[in-house]
Amino acid sequence: QVQLVESGGGSVQTGGSLRLSCAASGYTISRNCMGWFRQPPGKERERIVGGYWIPYYADSVKGRVTISQDNTSSTMYLHMNSLKPGDTAMYYCAAGRPCGPTQYRYWGQGTQVTVSS
Repeated sequence: QVQLVESGGGSVQTGGSLRLSCAASGYTISRNCMGWFRQPPGKERERIVGGYWIPYYADSVKGRVTISQDNTSSTMYLHMNSLKPGDTAMYYCAAGRPCGPTQYRYWGQGTQVTVSS
């Protein structure tokens, strides 16, 4: 059974940083077939990171987030810097065909990020 489990969320102040993790079990995450999404309170879910051969970063996070991967543990990371209150949201990782842009086979349960001013 494939599972994606996010962690690393929390409460930070404006300007702070967080590293979110997405640990996969039963599946090997490929950078070319994964994405990070977020859903702010009362709003629709939006894609912030993804892409197949060409990386995609949403304008709202471009220059403030990077992704990395630990192949030994099949864990994907989202590094977020210069956080703003507008970054407050539930963050989700996703992986598996059809590989986006918003359609993925596997989704995590989410981790909450709250940024206070």
